[in-house]
Amino acid sequence: MKIVVLDGYTLNPGDISWNGLEELGELKVYDRTSPEEVITRIGDAEIVYTNKTPITKETLEACNQIKFIGVLATGYNVVDVATAKEKGIPVANIPTYGTDAVGQFAIALLLEICHHIGYHSEVVHKGEWSNNPDWCFWDYPLIELAGKTMGVIGYGRIGQTTGRIAKALGMKVLANDAFESEKGKETATYVDRDTLFAQSDVIALHCPLFPETEGMINRENIAKMKDGVIILNNSRGPLIVEQDLADALNSGKVYAAGLDVVSTEPIKEDNVLLKAKNCFITPHISWAPKESRERLMDIAVQNLKAFQSGKPQNIINN
Repeated sequence: MKIVVLDGYTLNPGDISWNGLEELGELKVYDRTSPEEVITRIGDAEIVYTNKTPITKETLEACNQIKFIGVLATGYNVVDVATAKEKGIPVANIPTYGTDAVGQFAIALLLEICHHIGYHSEVVHKGEWSNNPDWCFWDYPLIELAGKTMGVIGYGRIGQTTGRIAKALGMKVLANDAFESEKGKETATYVDRDTLFAQSDVIALHCPLFPETEGMINRENIAKMKDGVIILNNSRGPLIVEQDLADALNSGKVYAAGLDVVSTEPIKEDNVLLKAKNCFITPHISWAPKESRERLMDIAVQNLKAFQSGKPQNIINN
């Protein structure tokens, strides 16, 4: 059985192993694949793995020997799942591999905003502490989180992880989710979205991108928030209307934003957030600790084993 990985580099730049897939078939791994190369590189492979390389209807029509598609991520919009279903090709994703890492990263963004640790370390190394007349100094306001309110929109596994850490920091946690759970109630109080906007000192986005959530952080909703609110997003970039957030940052309505995602990735050079005040942007790396990537790889292998055994799992186009 021939297995091809179209874009394996982001998952495995060389620090984890492909052995699990190698044991299941004749494996070929490409670091990256351009759209023009997809059909040729799939060739006569029966098993195809992709992370962000699109598998279109054209590809599925041309490569009619494909029996299984594995997405090396949770999101699967890069695959034409409807056409795959028509052709009887199951598509499996990786639903829960980075819960702890993504929750941890949301808090890391928040703590950087509160303390500017990277900046202060840099200026110490440049000699500014050595030459300072006082025994300490700080160039940005420092923020204590205990007693403040964290609002989490999307209180599934990742949202609850963020909420649990926020609670451990002494924060009150509010949650907004279409489905309230007893587990969620252990760490948060469920409220409607407008209440969350109005009462939160920090707002973290952990919800999926649906038509009803796209652009939810916009001028109208920002106006409902406290002056000086902090906004965190390491979920999906299009949840935010970026011009509206930039305007709010520049006016001071929003004190700071910590973002690991933007509307178009890689970020465009003219993205308005690049020049906005107090906007911290990282390159979509919440998911990327080695432990998470190893877990992702293990699940990808298990997905294929389950398919081969006739008991497919994590199939999103049944």
